[in-house]
Amino acid sequence: MNNIVLTVNRLTVYRETYLAVEDVSFCLEAGTDTAIIGPNGGGKSTLVQAILGILLRQVGEIFILDYPLSSTGFLPAMIRQQIAYLPQNFLFDRRIPMTVEELVGLGWDQLGFQLPWTNGKKRHDAVQAALQRVDVTYLRKQLISGLSGGELKRVLLAYCLVRPRRLLILDEAQAGLDVRGESEFYNLLAQLKREEGWTILQISHDLERVRHHCDRVLCLNRTLLCQGTPELVLSPDSLSQIYQGELTGFQRYY
Repeated sequence: MNNIVLTVNRLTVYRETYLAVEDVSFCLEAGTDTAIIGPNGGGKSTLVQAILGILLRQVGEIFILDYPLSSTGFLPAMIRQQIAYLPQNFLFDRRIPMTVEELVGLGWDQLGFQLPWTNGKKRHDAVQAALQRVDVTYLRKQLISGLSGGELKRVLLAYCLVRPRRLLILDEAQAGLDVRGESEFYNLLAQLKREEGWTILQISHDLERVRHHCDRVLCLNRTLLCQGTPELVLSPDSLSQIYQGELTGFQRYY
């Protein structure tokens, strides 16, 4: 069985006429947690959106679980179902009276509808088990519009858990949490990674969290400046090269 979950080969992506990501290559091994770091505007979100097929690439190849992502962003449903995405901000119309239970259930119906042959009891049991795993069963009937930031993050993790996943992609998913909420989120994420065998790719600006929780680090400023273990990449010399004028905010880690 191939141990590589994601392969990105010589990826180049434009946003209209702006060259946002240039000639980026890397692989993710199964069961690893990899962080993408770099200065603001360095192409981190563009890279993630290209991997998800949200933005179309101009050059390069992307393989997810050995399947090529087409130039139009298409992946077979059986592969896309094994990918979960947690955005920086989960935007939704707060007028829609959707409960926590209903939102997590969409993770089972991931394509946006329930197939005719879906076992209703199996779906219900999977939703309840996912809610229990992240300790939000008590919220199951509550409207998602009334959730706190920390509660919503846990519910989104339940959405990811309701079906087996291989790859979890996070775009600063801890954004909006206070210090305690962020710590709880990362601890829960690490626990679920061990239990589920998830491969994680996450964008993060919190270098201290990256140092303690991630296996590898990709340093991106349009092109890939370096990659390796946190000990290697998060050295003062490396960070000085990566962030240059933005380094002041990170000096407290040393």
